[in-house]
Amino acid sequence: MILSDFDLMNMIKSKRLIIDPFAETIVRENGVDFRLADEVGRHKEMGEEFVMEPNEKDVIESAYSVEKGVKEIIVKGKEQVLLSTNEFISMPDDVVGFVELRSTWARHGLSMPPTIIDAGFKGTITLEVINNAPYKIRLRPMVRFAHIVFVKATSRVENAYQGGYNSQRGVRLPKPITD
Repeated sequence: MILSDFDLMNMIKSKRLIIDPFAETIVRENGVDFRLADEVGRHKEMGEEFVMEPNEKDVIESAYSVEKGVKEIIVKGKEQVLLSTNEFISMPDDVVGFVELRSTWARHGLSMPPTIIDAGFKGTITLEVINNAPYKIRLRPMVRFAHIVFVKATSRVENAYQGGYNSQRGVRLPKPITD
């Protein structure tokens, strides 16, 4: 069952769902809009010989740079960046979130793979964004960017999220793939 604005406001008021900072204007008919933070993760120029080793932490960290405190984010055509939500979220153990790009941004040429926020997750959300357009797109911190739809699980989860991205703040680089 998708939660309505009425359900979401009640969960926020009762502190079952925590969004910080919170503004009533981000609550929509059937979800919540999250805004961009002031940081961006970018791929470094590694040259044609570079091969990403997704299971090696040092290689992953060497392939990215993260800029904090930016006033604007220019995403080049065909570039993929990592962005973060401004809002920190703490999920109840019986609600799951589906993160999607707001459709206006998609109409400008951006895309973002869907992200699931597991029951029990706490943290900001790292967004993987691709500019499919042939031109640069300017993004600014605090603009409404991602829309989260919340779904009530049929029961409380037995094992709330405790993964490697829990309690993250800001852009979090990919963790090594170990299995």
